[in-house]
Amino acid sequence: MQKTKFKETEIGMIPEKWKTAILADHIKIIGGGTPKTAIDEYWNGSIPWISVVDFVGDRRWIHDTEKHITPKGLENSSTKLLHKGQIIISARGTVGELGQVTKDMAFNQSCYGLDGKEDLNNDYLYYLLKNKIKEFQQKGHGAVFNTITTDTFSQIIIPLLDINEQSKIAKILTDLDSKIELNQNMNKTLETIGQAIFKHWFVDFEFPDEYGRPYKSSGGKMIDSELGEIPKGWKIGKLNDVAEVIGGGTPRTNIKEYFCEKGIAWLTPKDLSGFTGKFIQHGATDITEDGLKNSSAKLMPKGTILFSSRAPIGYCAISENEISTNQGFKSLIPKQGICSEFLYQFLIHNLELIKSRAHGSTFGEVPGSVMKNIEILIPPMDLLKDYGKIVESLNQKIQSMQHQNRYLTDIRDSTLPRLISGKIRVPVEVS
Repeated sequence: MQKTKFKETEIGMIPEKWKTAILADHIKIIGGGTPKTAIDEYWNGSIPWISVVDFVGDRRWIHDTEKHITPKGLENSSTKLLHKGQIIISARGTVGELGQVTKDMAFNQSCYGLDGKEDLNNDYLYYLLKNKIKEFQQKGHGAVFNTITTDTFSQIIIPLLDINEQSKIAKILTDLDSKIELNQNMNKTLETIGQAIFKHWFVDFEFPDEYGRPYKSSGGKMIDSELGEIPKGWKIGKLNDVAEVIGGGTPRTNIKEYFCEKGIAWLTPKDLSGFTGKFIQHGATDITEDGLKNSSAKLMPKGTILFSSRAPIGYCAISENEISTNQGFKSLIPKQGICSEFLYQFLIHNLELIKSRAHGSTFGEVPGSVMKNIEILIPPMDLLKDYGKIVESLNQKIQSMQHQNRYLTDIRDSTLPRLISGKIRVPVEVS
């Protein structure tokens, strides 16, 4: 193979045979809309309707949405349908979230739908846009919310290459994304199993009795309590009895020495927005030792359950290492004999109860004093120990696949700009 020759262009060095082009000239830009929310017959239909919440985070494909509309809702609003393979990009607020639809879907006015013309493959377009996100964000404007407009697409210069090479590049990156999604789906299945075990043991009281039979349905002794019937030997307590409830803090943002790329892990609720895992190591930003010392942030051990207590309430993860958070969390450090999985599943199972205890009219928040006093059924320690042994194998598999996904994501993200710029070339059959 001959060595690739490069030329200098307004977007940097690209292969000599590639061209540059204005993005807007090679895509169709599609606007969205919202059916009137006051008209019931426009909602809860069969047509998925996308808002940013449906594709936030590092997820490529959109398979379904939180809200659906009816054909009447589609007909009587400015929303339009995107078709399989077409792209959606968030245009207001959090600019630059990307997704690709896997079937017909409508979408709201905070996004643009994009469809490549004959000379621009949609799969390649997705990765091209992913590589240009920072440029979109820099070209956004707006005093309150960062916004991109249709004119923004006329300001983006792209490399334009043969459609066959586009397809080859897209396939390499798509294979990586497909494996990442497969692992995510397997982890969802394992998490569903974990939730089912928790409910079976600690809600339905069908944990194994001394003979290995389901306790309650096999005539296990039940006693009355203020929370209803509970197994004999269990007691009612507060979260504070089984975990230390810890708040967080934020170092002063105007002191750059308090923040770094690789330091002490520090999370904000935004780090869990769109997070598809269960175990977490770091957020977008780390803090330094000085940042930790000069703020109310606290260093918490591996196995801490991180629970967002405001804006929004209910994001939940388990730390894989020592970690700190901002004030948007009320984290739980398990006390001796209490496994992290038990507390994690308890929070998920009782999320609506916890939300109902929130304070505040504008943004609900669950104060630390409220979290500490959430009622919890406390099983005997030997039962918790048995439960921990069972879920440990599930969690090991979940962690293993999360680690694999981090590795695959690193490969994808490091390869993407090299493929898009032509620094790595893929073999293309000459016709």
